[in-house]
Amino acid sequence: MIAVEANPTESADPARTIAFQGAFGAYSDLACRRVFPDWTTLPCAAFEDAFAAVREHRAALGMIPIENSVAGRVADIHHLMPQSGLHIIGEHFERVNHHLLAVPGASLETIRTVRSHVHALSQCRDMIRALGLNPVVAADTAGAAAEIAERGDPSVAAIASELAGRIYRLVSLKENIEDAEHNTTRFLIMSREPKRPPPGAPTVTTFLFSVRNVPAALYKAMGGFATNGVNMTKLESYMVGGTFTATQFYADVEAHPDERGLTLALEELAFFSRELKILGVYPAHPQRIAAQKGPP
Repeated sequence: MIAVEANPTESADPARTIAFQGAFGAYSDLACRRVFPDWTTLPCAAFEDAFAAVREHRAALGMIPIENSVAGRVADIHHLMPQSGLHIIGEHFERVNHHLLAVPGASLETIRTVRSHVHALSQCRDMIRALGLNPVVAADTAGAAAEIAERGDPSVAAIASELAGRIYRLVSLKENIEDAEHNTTRFLIMSREPKRPPPGAPTVTTFLFSVRNVPAALYKAMGGFATNGVNMTKLESYMVGGTFTATQFYADVEAHPDERGLTLALEELAFFSRELKILGVYPAHPQRIAAQKGPP
């Protein structure tokens, strides 16, 4: 059971406070409470504000969503992280269980409209269509829950977390309404200082790089990971500086930089790169480890 109490931040100890983007009851708030149940959570209006809260010592850590198994990558995060001045020290996989929330006294027969973040609405298309609801995009899931609680209109519902329902005293008309059973969000835990695990344990290394503008540079840069047996689980490209020729790449590999395979792979990558920046070296989440082992 996730606690709903204890979140006035004025008197909170910054050393035991974790910042997130969104309102109380957001899925990022839920992830914070799941991983750090005894800490205070600090809501922030934007991702930049969450990063700033950690940099300015108002929080010790930040919980930042990076990608969702249904909606894909979270917009802007990959651009913001390199400029944040923070380091990735952990990852967390949070299973997303959406609830259809409404004010007390409402029912499936009274609701006509449903409000939520655009991703939450898209993840619950089947339910929205089956109930004949009119979807309305809101800034975030928890904000939608707070708004319908304030309005008190039994014809309007919100798609949000169970935590949001408990915080804003709403009733859940339907639970687990997401279309995909695997709906999971991956979060990164950010800190002012790096905190590397020792080599040997399951580890993820996240880094950025830009290849030189020569033919087959990316192909040659990637060759070192294959020949040294390093598993790359993510490789994404981003436009840099508003041009179509300058490209930055974001990568996750399942290895530790102090292990010989990744050491050699990064050396080869550096030869073909104009820039190489490690954003974090951190323990692999148990869900990632279980996926590596496959079904029993």
